[in-house]
Amino acid sequence: MNTDSRPNNPSEPAKLRRDVGLFGAMMMGLGSIVGTGVFVSIGIAAGITGPSVVLAILVAGLVATFNGLSSAQLAAAHPVSGGTYEYGYRWLTPSMGFTAGWMFLCAKSASAATAALGFAGYALQLFQFDHDDWIVPLAIGAVVATTLLLLGGIRRSNWTNIAIVSTTLIALASLVIAGLPVAWREGSSNMTPFFASDVPAIATRQFLEACALMFVAYTGYGRIATLGEEVHNPRRTIPRAIIATLLVSSLLYAIVGGIAVAAAGTDVWSSTSQQTAPLQLVANHLNSPLVAKLVAIGAVTAMLGVLLNLILGLSRVVFAMGRRGDLPRGLATVSSQNSTPSGAVIAVGIGVGTLALVGDVKTTWSFSAFTVLVYYALTNLAATRLTANERLFSPIVPWLGLASCLGLAFWVQPKIWIIGLSLIAVGLVFQQCMKRSDTSAS
Repeated sequence: MNTDSRPNNPSEPAKLRRDVGLFGAMMMGLGSIVGTGVFVSIGIAAGITGPSVVLAILVAGLVATFNGLSSAQLAAAHPVSGGTYEYGYRWLTPSMGFTAGWMFLCAKSASAATAALGFAGYALQLFQFDHDDWIVPLAIGAVVATTLLLLGGIRRSNWTNIAIVSTTLIALASLVIAGLPVAWREGSSNMTPFFASDVPAIATRQFLEACALMFVAYTGYGRIATLGEEVHNPRRTIPRAIIATLLVSSLLYAIVGGIAVAAAGTDVWSSTSQQTAPLQLVANHLNSPLVAKLVAIGAVTAMLGVLLNLILGLSRVVFAMGRRGDLPRGLATVSSQNSTPSGAVIAVGIGVGTLALVGDVKTTWSFSAFTVLVYYALTNLAATRLTANERLFSPIVPWLGLASCLGLAFWVQPKIWIIGLSLIAVGLVFQQCMKRSDTSAS
């Protein structure tokens, strides 16, 4: 009898069922990475730094590699749902653990809202329905549909995710093939000047901000770590899935970003950096209706894939925080039918839908950049505490990750990181209130 699917026992913490293998875990990561980053964030970053966005993609990929290796070690040593929230409690302090979980919720809720808005923008392009007033209602509808799907259980969600990723990769391949001859012909003129500003100080600031924004595009591998209780043989599967996901996504981003910039330039993105469908402009520039249609279809499926994986990962962190009492304990209940934390999934869906009301992808993505960099700074800090037996890689890796995360976090707009720091303070106060409430109840 599989006791993992039983209702919560008051004397035993709720647990999740191990239904995901290596391929499924890798596709979960790709489903989160190959989406908003390639279809939305490249346009936002290119509008800030110009053609040097291609270099920003590579820098962000390097930073993500450090973090991915740290996450792999931590997840293998402590394979439970919750990611750095749990690692912070085990290797750092309760306050740092809570801050990590709080930042994850803030960052990935903003990313999910961006994905929902991106879905709406590309869906309108797909059906040639040029009415921006429909973007927010469509985005909220996508959040509701994805939440209902996840309530059906991770097994169904996993197969749906594989289909979404496959469709997205086909669409991106068509864009690359169609754009290659144009990039070869027009690349030299479209790639110059390399930076958006000829003032070194301004160019540096813009470039580092673009690196921070592009970093968020790689962080889907974190979904693999948050599934620590749901993968087979986590010590072996999680590191392999994270590393494979990062290698594939880095190569894909470099190819797509490079050809898109060389073929269409960045002027087209500079004036539309806050729109929800920037890559569609590149497809239109290629004068191929078939490619434009495939890109729109791929983008729509990609955004749905990102939504699915982000809400999945967020719900597992909410589940872990509710189990510990940092959030209401009712969020830690598990469905007896499909081992799904239904309360957590519903709560996350409501939160993401509310953020989608902002309607501005640049604001939501920038906020996600700051908060997720703080989150992964704590990930790397936790990884520095691993013992020699727990480490899988060199001890220098988490220190490089920590320095790079802190080095990029504060290059986003000042108003964004001021709000982020304020939310950390609010979260810590909330945590103390929850603990006092539990103490009074007992």
